[in-house]
Amino acid sequence: MEYYCPKIHITMKSPIIKIYTILLLLLTSAATLFAQTAQSPTVSGALLNEQGKPLDYATVSLLKAQDSSMVKGTLSSPSGTFAFAHIKPGSYIIRATVVGYERSLSKPFTLTEASSDVTVPALKMKTASRTLNTVNVTSSKPLIERKIDRTVMNVENSVLAAGNSAMEILERAPGVSVDKDDNISLKGKQGVTVMINDKLTYLSSAQLATLLRSTDGTTIQSIEIITNPSAKYDAAGNSGIINIKLKKNKQTGTNGSVTVGAGYGAYGKDNENLSLNHKEGNLNIFGSFSHNDNKRIQTIGLNRIITDNKGNTTYFRQTSPIIQTDQNNSYRLGADYDISSKNTLGFVLNGYFNGEDDNTNTHTFIGQNFTSADSSLHTVSNIHQTYHDIAFNLNDSYKIDTAGQQISADLDYSKFQNSSIAQYVTDFFLANGSVQHPQAFLGNVTPSTIEIRTGKVDYTKPLSKSLKLESGLKFSDVTTNNNLMETLSATSAYQTTNHFTYDEKIDAGYLNLSKDFKHISIQAGLRAEYTSSTATGDSLNIVQVIPRHYLNFFPSLFINRAINDKNEINFSYSRRIDRPRYDNLNPFVYRLDPYTYQKGNPYLKPQYTSNFEFNYTYNKSLTVTLGYSHTTDVITEIPGTDPATKVSFVTEQNLQVQNSYNVNIYSPYTIAKWWEGNFNATGFYLGFKSNGLEGGNLNRGQAAFQLRTTQTFLPFKGYKAELTTNYQSALTYGLFYVKPQYSTDAGISHSFADKKANIKLSVSDIFKTRRNDVTSNYQSNNLDIRQQRETRITRLTFTYNFGNNKIKARQHQTGAEDEKGRVKGAN
Repeated sequence: MEYYCPKIHITMKSPIIKIYTILLLLLTSAATLFAQTAQSPTVSGALLNEQGKPLDYATVSLLKAQDSSMVKGTLSSPSGTFAFAHIKPGSYIIRATVVGYERSLSKPFTLTEASSDVTVPALKMKTASRTLNTVNVTSSKPLIERKIDRTVMNVENSVLAAGNSAMEILERAPGVSVDKDDNISLKGKQGVTVMINDKLTYLSSAQLATLLRSTDGTTIQSIEIITNPSAKYDAAGNSGIINIKLKKNKQTGTNGSVTVGAGYGAYGKDNENLSLNHKEGNLNIFGSFSHNDNKRIQTIGLNRIITDNKGNTTYFRQTSPIIQTDQNNSYRLGADYDISSKNTLGFVLNGYFNGEDDNTNTHTFIGQNFTSADSSLHTVSNIHQTYHDIAFNLNDSYKIDTAGQQISADLDYSKFQNSSIAQYVTDFFLANGSVQHPQAFLGNVTPSTIEIRTGKVDYTKPLSKSLKLESGLKFSDVTTNNNLMETLSATSAYQTTNHFTYDEKIDAGYLNLSKDFKHISIQAGLRAEYTSSTATGDSLNIVQVIPRHYLNFFPSLFINRAINDKNEINFSYSRRIDRPRYDNLNPFVYRLDPYTYQKGNPYLKPQYTSNFEFNYTYNKSLTVTLGYSHTTDVITEIPGTDPATKVSFVTEQNLQVQNSYNVNIYSPYTIAKWWEGNFNATGFYLGFKSNGLEGGNLNRGQAAFQLRTTQTFLPFKGYKAELTTNYQSALTYGLFYVKPQYSTDAGISHSFADKKANIKLSVSDIFKTRRNDVTSNYQSNNLDIRQQRETRITRLTFTYNFGNNKIKARQHQTGAEDEKGRVKGAN
């Protein structure tokens, strides 16, 4: 038996089939214990209008004939049909309602123990005397929303999202922080997996940062923060998953929106976005294009104290103002087509083409202390970078029956082509200003290509009214190809000095079993992933090959107990993995100046984490979370120094253990009809242990906390204002001590022209306090880094919605959400 996909060949001998077989054997017995053997009948029917045509997305209720109490509810399908599965014996009636039509009731009917499936006569809906053809849909969600398994940041209508990129919005999300190198942390822990529309990005930290900075905030619907994902999700991400959900137009007819904005910090900025959508019958076509120009400045200060083998100390004081000029362009085109009421086929094409120019003017002073210098360096660097990405997704979803059994499939292909051309010119001076050495020149070109192929199948089967089985298979194939070409003269040709390739294949399968009891719901899952990778480095004709093959199992357990209407508790456990990022494995040496360089580590091992969480929720609002995680082989950035040459470098290594304890309190509140908000507080402790690290034994830890408050004001009709304040205390991460960070953002918006037009004014980091300052003092390392980015930015954004901005009332009642669930990767 064989399965074929583009460029991928899977046979029964493949590890993915073995994985799925093992999972099936492990959970089959559990499913047998829970499954109910008794089969209850299904009640089905159809809704028609006065012309005999089907009525879709109407609310259909199954009522007890005795007292009209509701037993079940559903929506009619696009073909007007409905069904209720697993109905107990008794007397019932069907009620159907939809805006613009009179209510319709069926005749009573009775089910007995011996009854088979029942089809009630078609219900005809009469037009109401006062017809409401269309209705404007307006809804308001809180900016921060806490759900049972995740925290959701609803940025779609937020004032603070206007004109900002996805990266800038992420920096404002609860518990999320972004460091000086664009590494994303959650509750102080790195190792966050970022997904877009439920799909992994498979990118290095630098490439992920580029993608997020080129994603216009106006295209984002929400950001989901999942700290303990189930087995259905990829096992990557020790501190959790951040899932960015892009907007999908739910409106009928042809419509769209145009957004233009301008901003100013140290330099001017602009952003533009055009979105179009056409939905008619079974076909929905959508597309968008975004462009932004962003010139910004950041200043980095670095002080280092280096002690050589004889005990002599040398002080390095360095300042580096960096002017970055970005031009980002991104696009998205897709379509969904309902082949039938059960089958939906869709595709999405998206990508970006970006450019970035970095100009740095670095002064390094070298002496016996920080106040006087014996010599100095002046390095001017110019880096031109280009980023191109194209990604294609094909998805199909099929509803097997009306009881909830369905299967879906996705095929994805992505290709990233990046290039960097850098030139470094260094002048050497003595204390009196005279030239110490001849000018040094270094040029390098680093083209890289990444290709990603993935495919997955998900299957859902309700085994009974309270028991559900979910299963799936997934494969991924990632290849990277990197070159480093260098020259030491502006007039000489570039020579290839390093060539690095990396190939990684992951075969995965999962099973999830969930059971609802009277007051308790339980979900148990198991995911298995078989990884096969090969890293090949060729440096000056010295070839090094590092192969790896390993099979891991990732169990998960979720227990939810509703004590009463106001009190609820939840326990969750999951095991996670973080594989090294591609750029961290690349052994290239990137020289920034004669005394500083950065390199990768091809010997990095994956890190593994066990996460435990306990949640208590009061009155569906106040939530208290206690968490603990234990991580082994922790992938951490490590600074190093060569005392003989006085050269400093940064690389990645595996620390032995990281322990994390955290407590989170979340509570929304309402002060007045025009004033509401929420409060989010997280306290945590991060501890690191590693023996034999750079000749010493590391044992460090520190308690820290994060606070975030969001205020929403509705002072006048059509106006909305937001005020957000963040504070993160000092913390320890590995060898680094991170100083406190805090900021305040504010904005106001006004809707007019029958809510088709909206203008937003916002200011980020009003008091210009957001900084990234860190220090490190371990063994021979003694450094202090100060970074100030352009964080205080004023933005003015205008949005206009055109075309048919009304939704047919009978199609609005969550039917679009059902469609959204059927089409993966297109919402």
